[in-house]
Amino acid sequence: MPIATINIIPIGTATPSVGDFVADCVKVLNDAGANFEMNAMGTVIDGDLDDILMLVKKMHSVPFEKGVQRVVTTVSIDDRRDKKVTSSEKLESLMKRL
Repeated sequence: MPIATINIIPIGTATPSVGDFVADCVKVLNDAGANFEMNAMGTVIDGDLDDILMLVKKMHSVPFEKGVQRVVTTVSIDDRRDKKVTSSEKLESLMKRL
């Protein structure tokens, strides 16, 4: 199961705070019923790769819809094909090793 980390950075906002933009991007995931987890530096999404990429495109568009003229979106995808693994299972595996 593919797992993606997404980080969306609106550039040229009126203030240094981007929390409202982040919240609006996360609403895209909520509305889609996506399996995701936020952290302080980005968002992790589990799911079908086509669905993830569609969500990334929608999330990337959010700051533009709010008037921002430049957006940098970084996506990292872990697509393991030999077995189905979720982000929480990956984390559990790591914690056992610690």
